[in-house]
Amino acid sequence: MGSVAGAVLKTLLLLSTQNWNRVIAGNSYDCDEPLVSALSPASFSSSSELSSSHGPGFARLNRRDGAGGWSPLVSNKYQWLQIDLGERMEITAVATQGGYGSSNWVTSYLLMFSDSGRNWKQYRQEDSIWGFSGNANADSVVYYRLQPSIKARFLRFIPLEWNPRGRIGMRIEVFGCAYRSEVVDLDGKSSLVYRFDQNSLSPIKDVISLKFKTMQSDGILLHREGQNGDHITLDLRRGKLFLLINSGESKLPSAHTLINLTLGSLLDDQHWHSVLIQRLGRQVNFTVDEHRHHFHAQGEFSYLDLDYEISFGGIPAPGKSVSFPHKNFHGCLENLFYNGVDIIDLAKQQKPEIITMGNVSFSCSQSQSVPVTFLSPRSYLALPGFSGEDELSATFQFRTWNKAGLLLFSELQLVSGGLLLFLNDGKLKLNLYQPGKLPSDITAGCPDNSLGSKCKNPLGGFQGCMRLISVSNKVVDLISVQQGSLGNFSDLQIDSCGITDRCLPNYCEHGGECSQSWNTFHCNCANTGYTGATCHNSIYEQSCESYKHRGNTSGFYYIDSDGSGPLEPFLLYCNMTETAWTVIQHNGSDLTRVRNTNPENPYAGFFEYVASMEQLQATINLADHCEQELTYYCKKSRLANKQDGRPLSWWVGRTNETQTYWGGSLPDPQKCTCGLEGNCIDSQYYCNCDADRNEWTNDTGFLSYKEHLPVRKIVVTDTGRPHSEAAYKLGPLLCRGDRSFWNSASFNTEASYLHFPTFHGELSADVSFFFKTTASSGVFLENLGITDFIRIELRSPAVVTFSFDVGNGPFEISVQSPTHFNDNQWHHVKVERNMKEATIQVDQLLPKTQPAPTDGHVLLQLNSQLFVGGTATRQRGFLGCIRSLQLNGMSLDLEERAKVTPGVEPGCRGHCSSYGKLCLNGGKCREKLSGFSCDCTFSAYTGPFCSKEISAYFGSGSSVIYNFQENYSLSKNSSSHAASFHGDMKLSREMIKFSFRTARAPSLLLYVSSFYKEYLSVIIAKNGSLQIRYKLNRYQEPDVVNFDFKSMADGQLHHVEINREEGVLFVEIDDNARRQVHLSSGTELSAIKSLVLGRISEYTDVDQETALAGAQGFLGCLSAVQLGHVAPLKAALQPSHPAPVTVSGHVTESSCVSQAGTDATSRERTHSFADHSGTRDDREPLANAIRSDSAVIGGLIAVVIFILLCIAAIAVRIYQQKRLYKRNEAKRSENVDSAEAVLKSELNIQSAVNENQKEYFF
Repeated sequence: MGSVAGAVLKTLLLLSTQNWNRVIAGNSYDCDEPLVSALSPASFSSSSELSSSHGPGFARLNRRDGAGGWSPLVSNKYQWLQIDLGERMEITAVATQGGYGSSNWVTSYLLMFSDSGRNWKQYRQEDSIWGFSGNANADSVVYYRLQPSIKARFLRFIPLEWNPRGRIGMRIEVFGCAYRSEVVDLDGKSSLVYRFDQNSLSPIKDVISLKFKTMQSDGILLHREGQNGDHITLDLRRGKLFLLINSGESKLPSAHTLINLTLGSLLDDQHWHSVLIQRLGRQVNFTVDEHRHHFHAQGEFSYLDLDYEISFGGIPAPGKSVSFPHKNFHGCLENLFYNGVDIIDLAKQQKPEIITMGNVSFSCSQSQSVPVTFLSPRSYLALPGFSGEDELSATFQFRTWNKAGLLLFSELQLVSGGLLLFLNDGKLKLNLYQPGKLPSDITAGCPDNSLGSKCKNPLGGFQGCMRLISVSNKVVDLISVQQGSLGNFSDLQIDSCGITDRCLPNYCEHGGECSQSWNTFHCNCANTGYTGATCHNSIYEQSCESYKHRGNTSGFYYIDSDGSGPLEPFLLYCNMTETAWTVIQHNGSDLTRVRNTNPENPYAGFFEYVASMEQLQATINLADHCEQELTYYCKKSRLANKQDGRPLSWWVGRTNETQTYWGGSLPDPQKCTCGLEGNCIDSQYYCNCDADRNEWTNDTGFLSYKEHLPVRKIVVTDTGRPHSEAAYKLGPLLCRGDRSFWNSASFNTEASYLHFPTFHGELSADVSFFFKTTASSGVFLENLGITDFIRIELRSPAVVTFSFDVGNGPFEISVQSPTHFNDNQWHHVKVERNMKEATIQVDQLLPKTQPAPTDGHVLLQLNSQLFVGGTATRQRGFLGCIRSLQLNGMSLDLEERAKVTPGVEPGCRGHCSSYGKLCLNGGKCREKLSGFSCDCTFSAYTGPFCSKEISAYFGSGSSVIYNFQENYSLSKNSSSHAASFHGDMKLSREMIKFSFRTARAPSLLLYVSSFYKEYLSVIIAKNGSLQIRYKLNRYQEPDVVNFDFKSMADGQLHHVEINREEGVLFVEIDDNARRQVHLSSGTELSAIKSLVLGRISEYTDVDQETALAGAQGFLGCLSAVQLGHVAPLKAALQPSHPAPVTVSGHVTESSCVSQAGTDATSRERTHSFADHSGTRDDREPLANAIRSDSAVIGGLIAVVIFILLCIAAIAVRIYQQKRLYKRNEAKRSENVDSAEAVLKSELNIQSAVNENQKEYFF
C-alpha cells in the first residue's frame, strides 16, 4: 500500500469559458506553388504498403507510376500517408485523387501537420470541421484551400472513409511557398531586453507581433513597465494568454487594472501560436491565432508612462509594479517584432540595444514527447507490467474536459483485486482492492474484455490526452505501441493530442456561460434573459403591443426590441389602453430653471434614459408613433434672435443635430405649437417666447418626428438680461404600436411569392411568424444555397415541417397537431437552428428537436433570394396569410413588398377568429385594418380587453338608479298608464353578475322593479344571510332563496351569479356554493321599470325583508354589476354617451379589492349628488330630464346662484393673490429650493393678474 502511495501523478486541467470572435486568415500574396512534385521518394512514408508498386512514393497527383498511387496493406483507420517537405513551408492548399484506374479512393480524411515528425496536430477548417471530404472516383481531383494556412515541415493524411467496393488509395499534392523566420529558444531562465531610442516611439501606440510554442503552461512572454506603476504584460497562465495593461499606481492583477484580456486555450501543446497586440490610445486589439478581442478603454488611458525598454521571455528586474507571481517563459519565440523592429535579428547580430540574459539559442529544440489521445469511452492502452519489483510506480500527464473517467487500472496477481485511479466530479480518486505485491498489467482506460469484471468503474472510460507515460520509472515508447511491438490498444490516436476547446470561440450568445465535455459544449443561460441551446432566443417580448396581445395589463415589463439580436432587454412601463403605450423615463423629468446665460456662456441640460441609444432606436423604429412633450417656460427669454434669425435656445435629439422647432410632427425650423395653430400671444412671431415679454409664458408641444427622438440635450443661451429667466421640463418618451406585429400579406395564388435579400444566419438562425390558411399544404419560406438550404412548410393539414442542410445532408423535423392547422385561425411558428440543434415549435405544442452531428459542418451558407409564401420553382406555394415574419429578430416588411407584387395583397383580415377570446366579460371583438379591438359597450368591465372591473364605494344613503323606461319615447296617443308603454318589456330569462364587500346587515345589494308590482331583490338579511327574492306574480308571495351557510356581511369580497330560465333559477356564490331552485310565483318579470343599487327611495308593494334592507340601503363596495347588457355602475361612473341613470348620495369610483371601503373616497372620480327632497325630477338625469316649466325655472335660479358664487370666489382669489404677490416680491432675492414650486407660484400670480384684467368682462 505504501508503494502505491508513492506513485507520482501530474495533471494538466485547462478550462476556458471566454467569448471570442472568429477571424479567418487569408493570404494577400502569391503562395500556391506545387510542393510535392519535386520531392524525392525518400520524402514519402506511410504506415504500410500493399506492395512495392503501391508504396508512398507513387502518391504524386496525376502520376501513373507503379500501381498508380499509394495503398496500405490493410484498410483501417490507423493508416497514414506522410510527406517531408524538407523545411518549414507555408501550405495554402491540398488536393487528392484516388489510385489510377482502380476502385481505390478515399472519401474523407484528416490532415495533420508537425515540425518534427512527432506530436502531430489536426488541421481544422474554417467552420471547425476536422475532416475533409475526399474523392468520389479514382481520377477526379478534389482541391481545398486552407484558411488559415499551415506553417509546417511534415504533413500526414489519415484516411477516415473509403470506397466500400475497393480499398484505400491516394495521390496527393500540396501547394504553398517557402516560409522564412527568425527563431530564439529560451530555457526558462533566459530573456531578451530591448532598449530603444526614446525619440523613435509614441507613448500612445504599440504594435507587437510574435509566435511562440511551449510545453509549459505558465510564463511571461513580454513585459514593459514605468516608474509610476504603468505597464504592459503578456502572461501565459494555465495554457491561456493574459494581456494586462495598467495605467496608474494600481497593482496587478487587482480590481483596479484597466485592461485584463484573456484569449486562447491549450496553448502549451508544443505547437506554434501567433499573437498580435495593437494599441492606439484607448483602442486595443488583441489577437491569438484566429481569435480576436477588441477593447475600448474608458477614462485617462491613452497615455502610458513607460520606460524605454521591453523584455521578452521574463522580467529580469521586476519593479514596484510587479506584485503578481510570475515565471520566465520556457519555449521558442518566432518572428518577434516590436513596432516594426525585428528583435531576434538584432539579438543574433549582437546589437548593443539588445541585452541577452541567460542561455539563448537561435534554433528551436524539438521535444520528443509523444502524446496519445483516447478518442472514446471504449479507448484503452494496455502495457505490460514489470515483475520482480515490490512496488508499483506510474507517472503521466493528462488533460481532459470530462469530469469523470478511468485513468489507470492494474490487476494484482497474488490476490484477487486491482488498483483503480479515476476522475469523479473532476477530482482524482484511488481505489485499492485487496492489495498484493506484484502487478501484471497496467491499463489506461477500461477495455471491454480481458480483465473481466475486475475493472469496475461506473463512471466510464477516460477521454482526453496523456503524455510522458512512465511505468516503474521507465518511459513507455508509444511509437513501439503504435507499431504493435509493445502492449495493445484500441481506438487511440498515438503521437497526437486531439483535444479541442469547444468553448473557443464561445458560441453561447448573450453572455451565456460555456462549459464542455469531450464531445460537445453546453450553455448556461441563467440570468441572461435568453434561452435555447446557445442562449439565442429572448424570453421577453419585443414590444408592449406583443405583451398586450398575450393578455397582459399595465405594468413594468422587460422589452427586447431586436429579439434574438445583440441588444440586451431593458425595463420600461407599458400602459395598456386601447393602444399599448411604451413609456421610457429619463433622469430629467423635474422642472429645471435657468438664469444668467448668454451665447458665450450657454447652459446645457443632458438627459440619460433607462436604455442605451441603440435600444431606444430599435424601440422607436419598431413603433408606429412616438412623441415626447417638451415644455419651455420663458420670461424675457427668446428662442430665436428676431434680427438675424439665429437660434438662442435649441435641443439635440438622437441624430446629434441641432433642432429649433418646439412642437408638431414635422421639423419646421423655429416654429412652436402656437405658430402651427396660429394662436401665439404676438401674431408676428411663431413662438410665444419670441415675444420677449416681461411675464411668464411658455411654448409647449409634443415632438413626434421619430428620427429626431428622443431628446438628449437642451441648450439655453438667453437668460442673461435683467429679469430674464427660463425653465424647461421634458416628459418621458412615449411610443405606441408595433409596426411588425400586424404587418401581414395575403397570398392569393400558389405561384405568388415575396422575395427578399439572402438570409444570413450562418451560426444561429431563428425564424418566427404567424400564418392563417384553409389550404392543406404550402411552403411558407425557402432560401437556397449551392447545397445548403432552409425550408418551412405546411406539409399536410396537421403537420408543419422544418427542413435544412448545412453540409451534413438534409434533415427535417416536424410538429404534428391533433387538430388541423388549416382552420383559418392564426398559428405561430418558431424555428431555430444553431451549432447544437435545430428546433421547431407551433403554437403551444411540444417543440421537436434534432441534435446536430458531432464535429459536423456548422455554417449555413445561403446565396439565393429568400422566398416567402412560395418557392423558386413557383410550385407548392402557400395560399393564405403570413404575419409578423422575423428572422434573427429583424422584421421583414411584408406589406410594403406586397404592394408591388402581383398575386399578393398587403394586410390580412380575420383577426377576431383567433384573438376574440381575449375580449373578456361579454366584450365583443371588432376587426380593425391592423389588428382588432374589444368593444366593452355591453360589459360591466372596461380596459383594452374588458378585464378591468368598474367598482364603486357606496356611502350611507346613496344609490344608483338605472331607468329602463328612458329607453322608450312616449307616444302622444298612448295611455297614461305607465305599464301600457312597456308591455313588450317582459323578462323570461336574465343573467345577473356582481361582486360586493360590506360589513352592514341588513343591506340591499340589487333591486329590479316592475310597473306591475313584480320585482327581484338581492339582500343581506339581519342574520347576515344572502337572500334572493323573486316576485313574478303580484298576487303571490315572493320565492326566497336563502344562503345562510355563513354571514355575507363579513367585510370580504363575494361574487354572485344568478341565472334564470323561466321558472328555473341557478345561483352560484363565490364559485363554490351552487343551488338550483324551481320558482313557484311565475316565469316572467313583466314591464320592468328600473334597477336600483343601494337605498330604495320609493316603496311599492315589497315584502318586509326587502323593505327593511331597502331602507338601510348599502354601505360598502359594489363591483362589475351587470343585468344582461345593462351595466349600471359603468353607465353612472364612466358614461360614454347619455344614459338613463341617476346617482344620489356619495358614490365613489373605487376598487373592491382594497379592504377599507372608506379609503375609496380618495379614488379617481367622485360622483356626489345632493339627495334633495321634493319631486323626483331633482334626481332625474340631466340629459333625459322632462322639459317642464318648473324645471326651466329651477335651472334659471341655479344659473343665477352659480354666477354669484363665481364672482365671490374670484374676488377672494384676487385678494389672496395680491397678498401673495407682495410677499413674493419681498422674498425675490432669496435662494429657490424648489424650482417647480416657485415657478408654479409665479405663474399663478401672473394668472391672477391676467384674471384681474379680464374680470370686468365676465
